[in-house]
Amino acid sequence: MNIWIKIWLAIRASIFWVGFSISTIFYGLITPLLLLLPFKIRYPLVRPYSLFNVWWLKLICGVDYQVIGKENIPHDESVVIMANHQSTWETLAFASIFPPLTWVLKRELLRIPFFGWGLSLIRPIAINRQSRKSAMMQVKDQGKQRLDLGISLVIFPEGTRVSKGKVMPFKKGGAVLAEHAQKNVLPVVHNAGDCWPRLSYIKYPGTITVKIGELIHTKGLSVEEILEKTKQWIDKEKVKLKKQ
Repeated sequence: MNIWIKIWLAIRASIFWVGFSISTIFYGLITPLLLLLPFKIRYPLVRPYSLFNVWWLKLICGVDYQVIGKENIPHDESVVIMANHQSTWETLAFASIFPPLTWVLKRELLRIPFFGWGLSLIRPIAINRQSRKSAMMQVKDQGKQRLDLGISLVIFPEGTRVSKGKVMPFKKGGAVLAEHAQKNVLPVVHNAGDCWPRLSYIKYPGTITVKIGELIHTKGLSVEEILEKTKQWIDKEKVKLKKQ
């Protein structure tokens, strides 16, 4: 890539990060006030943070997105959303695509000043990844609680951001939760890593595709069967996105 193009992209990324930082500090500062509100009132007030940054990214860096399969999103039930993880982008954009949701994430994120404070507003399940047994129990117990309240839960079965083209084994936490809570799985795949690569400062212009599959009904399925059905769909659709 031409050095001048790289410089231009870096300038645009810097402008984006300024807007991102200002919005993060703002929400971090008002966290104590918002925490006083019930989740149903709080969530619509927090959601604009994600909407703004997705819009800001499009405006400054030229990163847009399209969604295929919106009709598969259930609006009358909470679900376990299982998706591939390539970028920071999906952690922002999913709030603009799906009904009220929260995340399973590493607890260290909540310790980041401003960002972590704001993140606590959506009642995430913050796990210690070093203690697998306690983390699994936490996902099962707190996850069922969130789902029973009508809050869908996003879980990345790969466990971490994965660079484009790299393959990671799927962890069974999402399938365990779905089986335990008797909730269906909504499989999702995207190619956000094309525009916002893992650990990349620069954001590359383009249109990210998010594809939402049909619900995987979990009634009568074992944890292994739920995980395998989800993995098969995600793996198949990732290959299709690569060919676009």
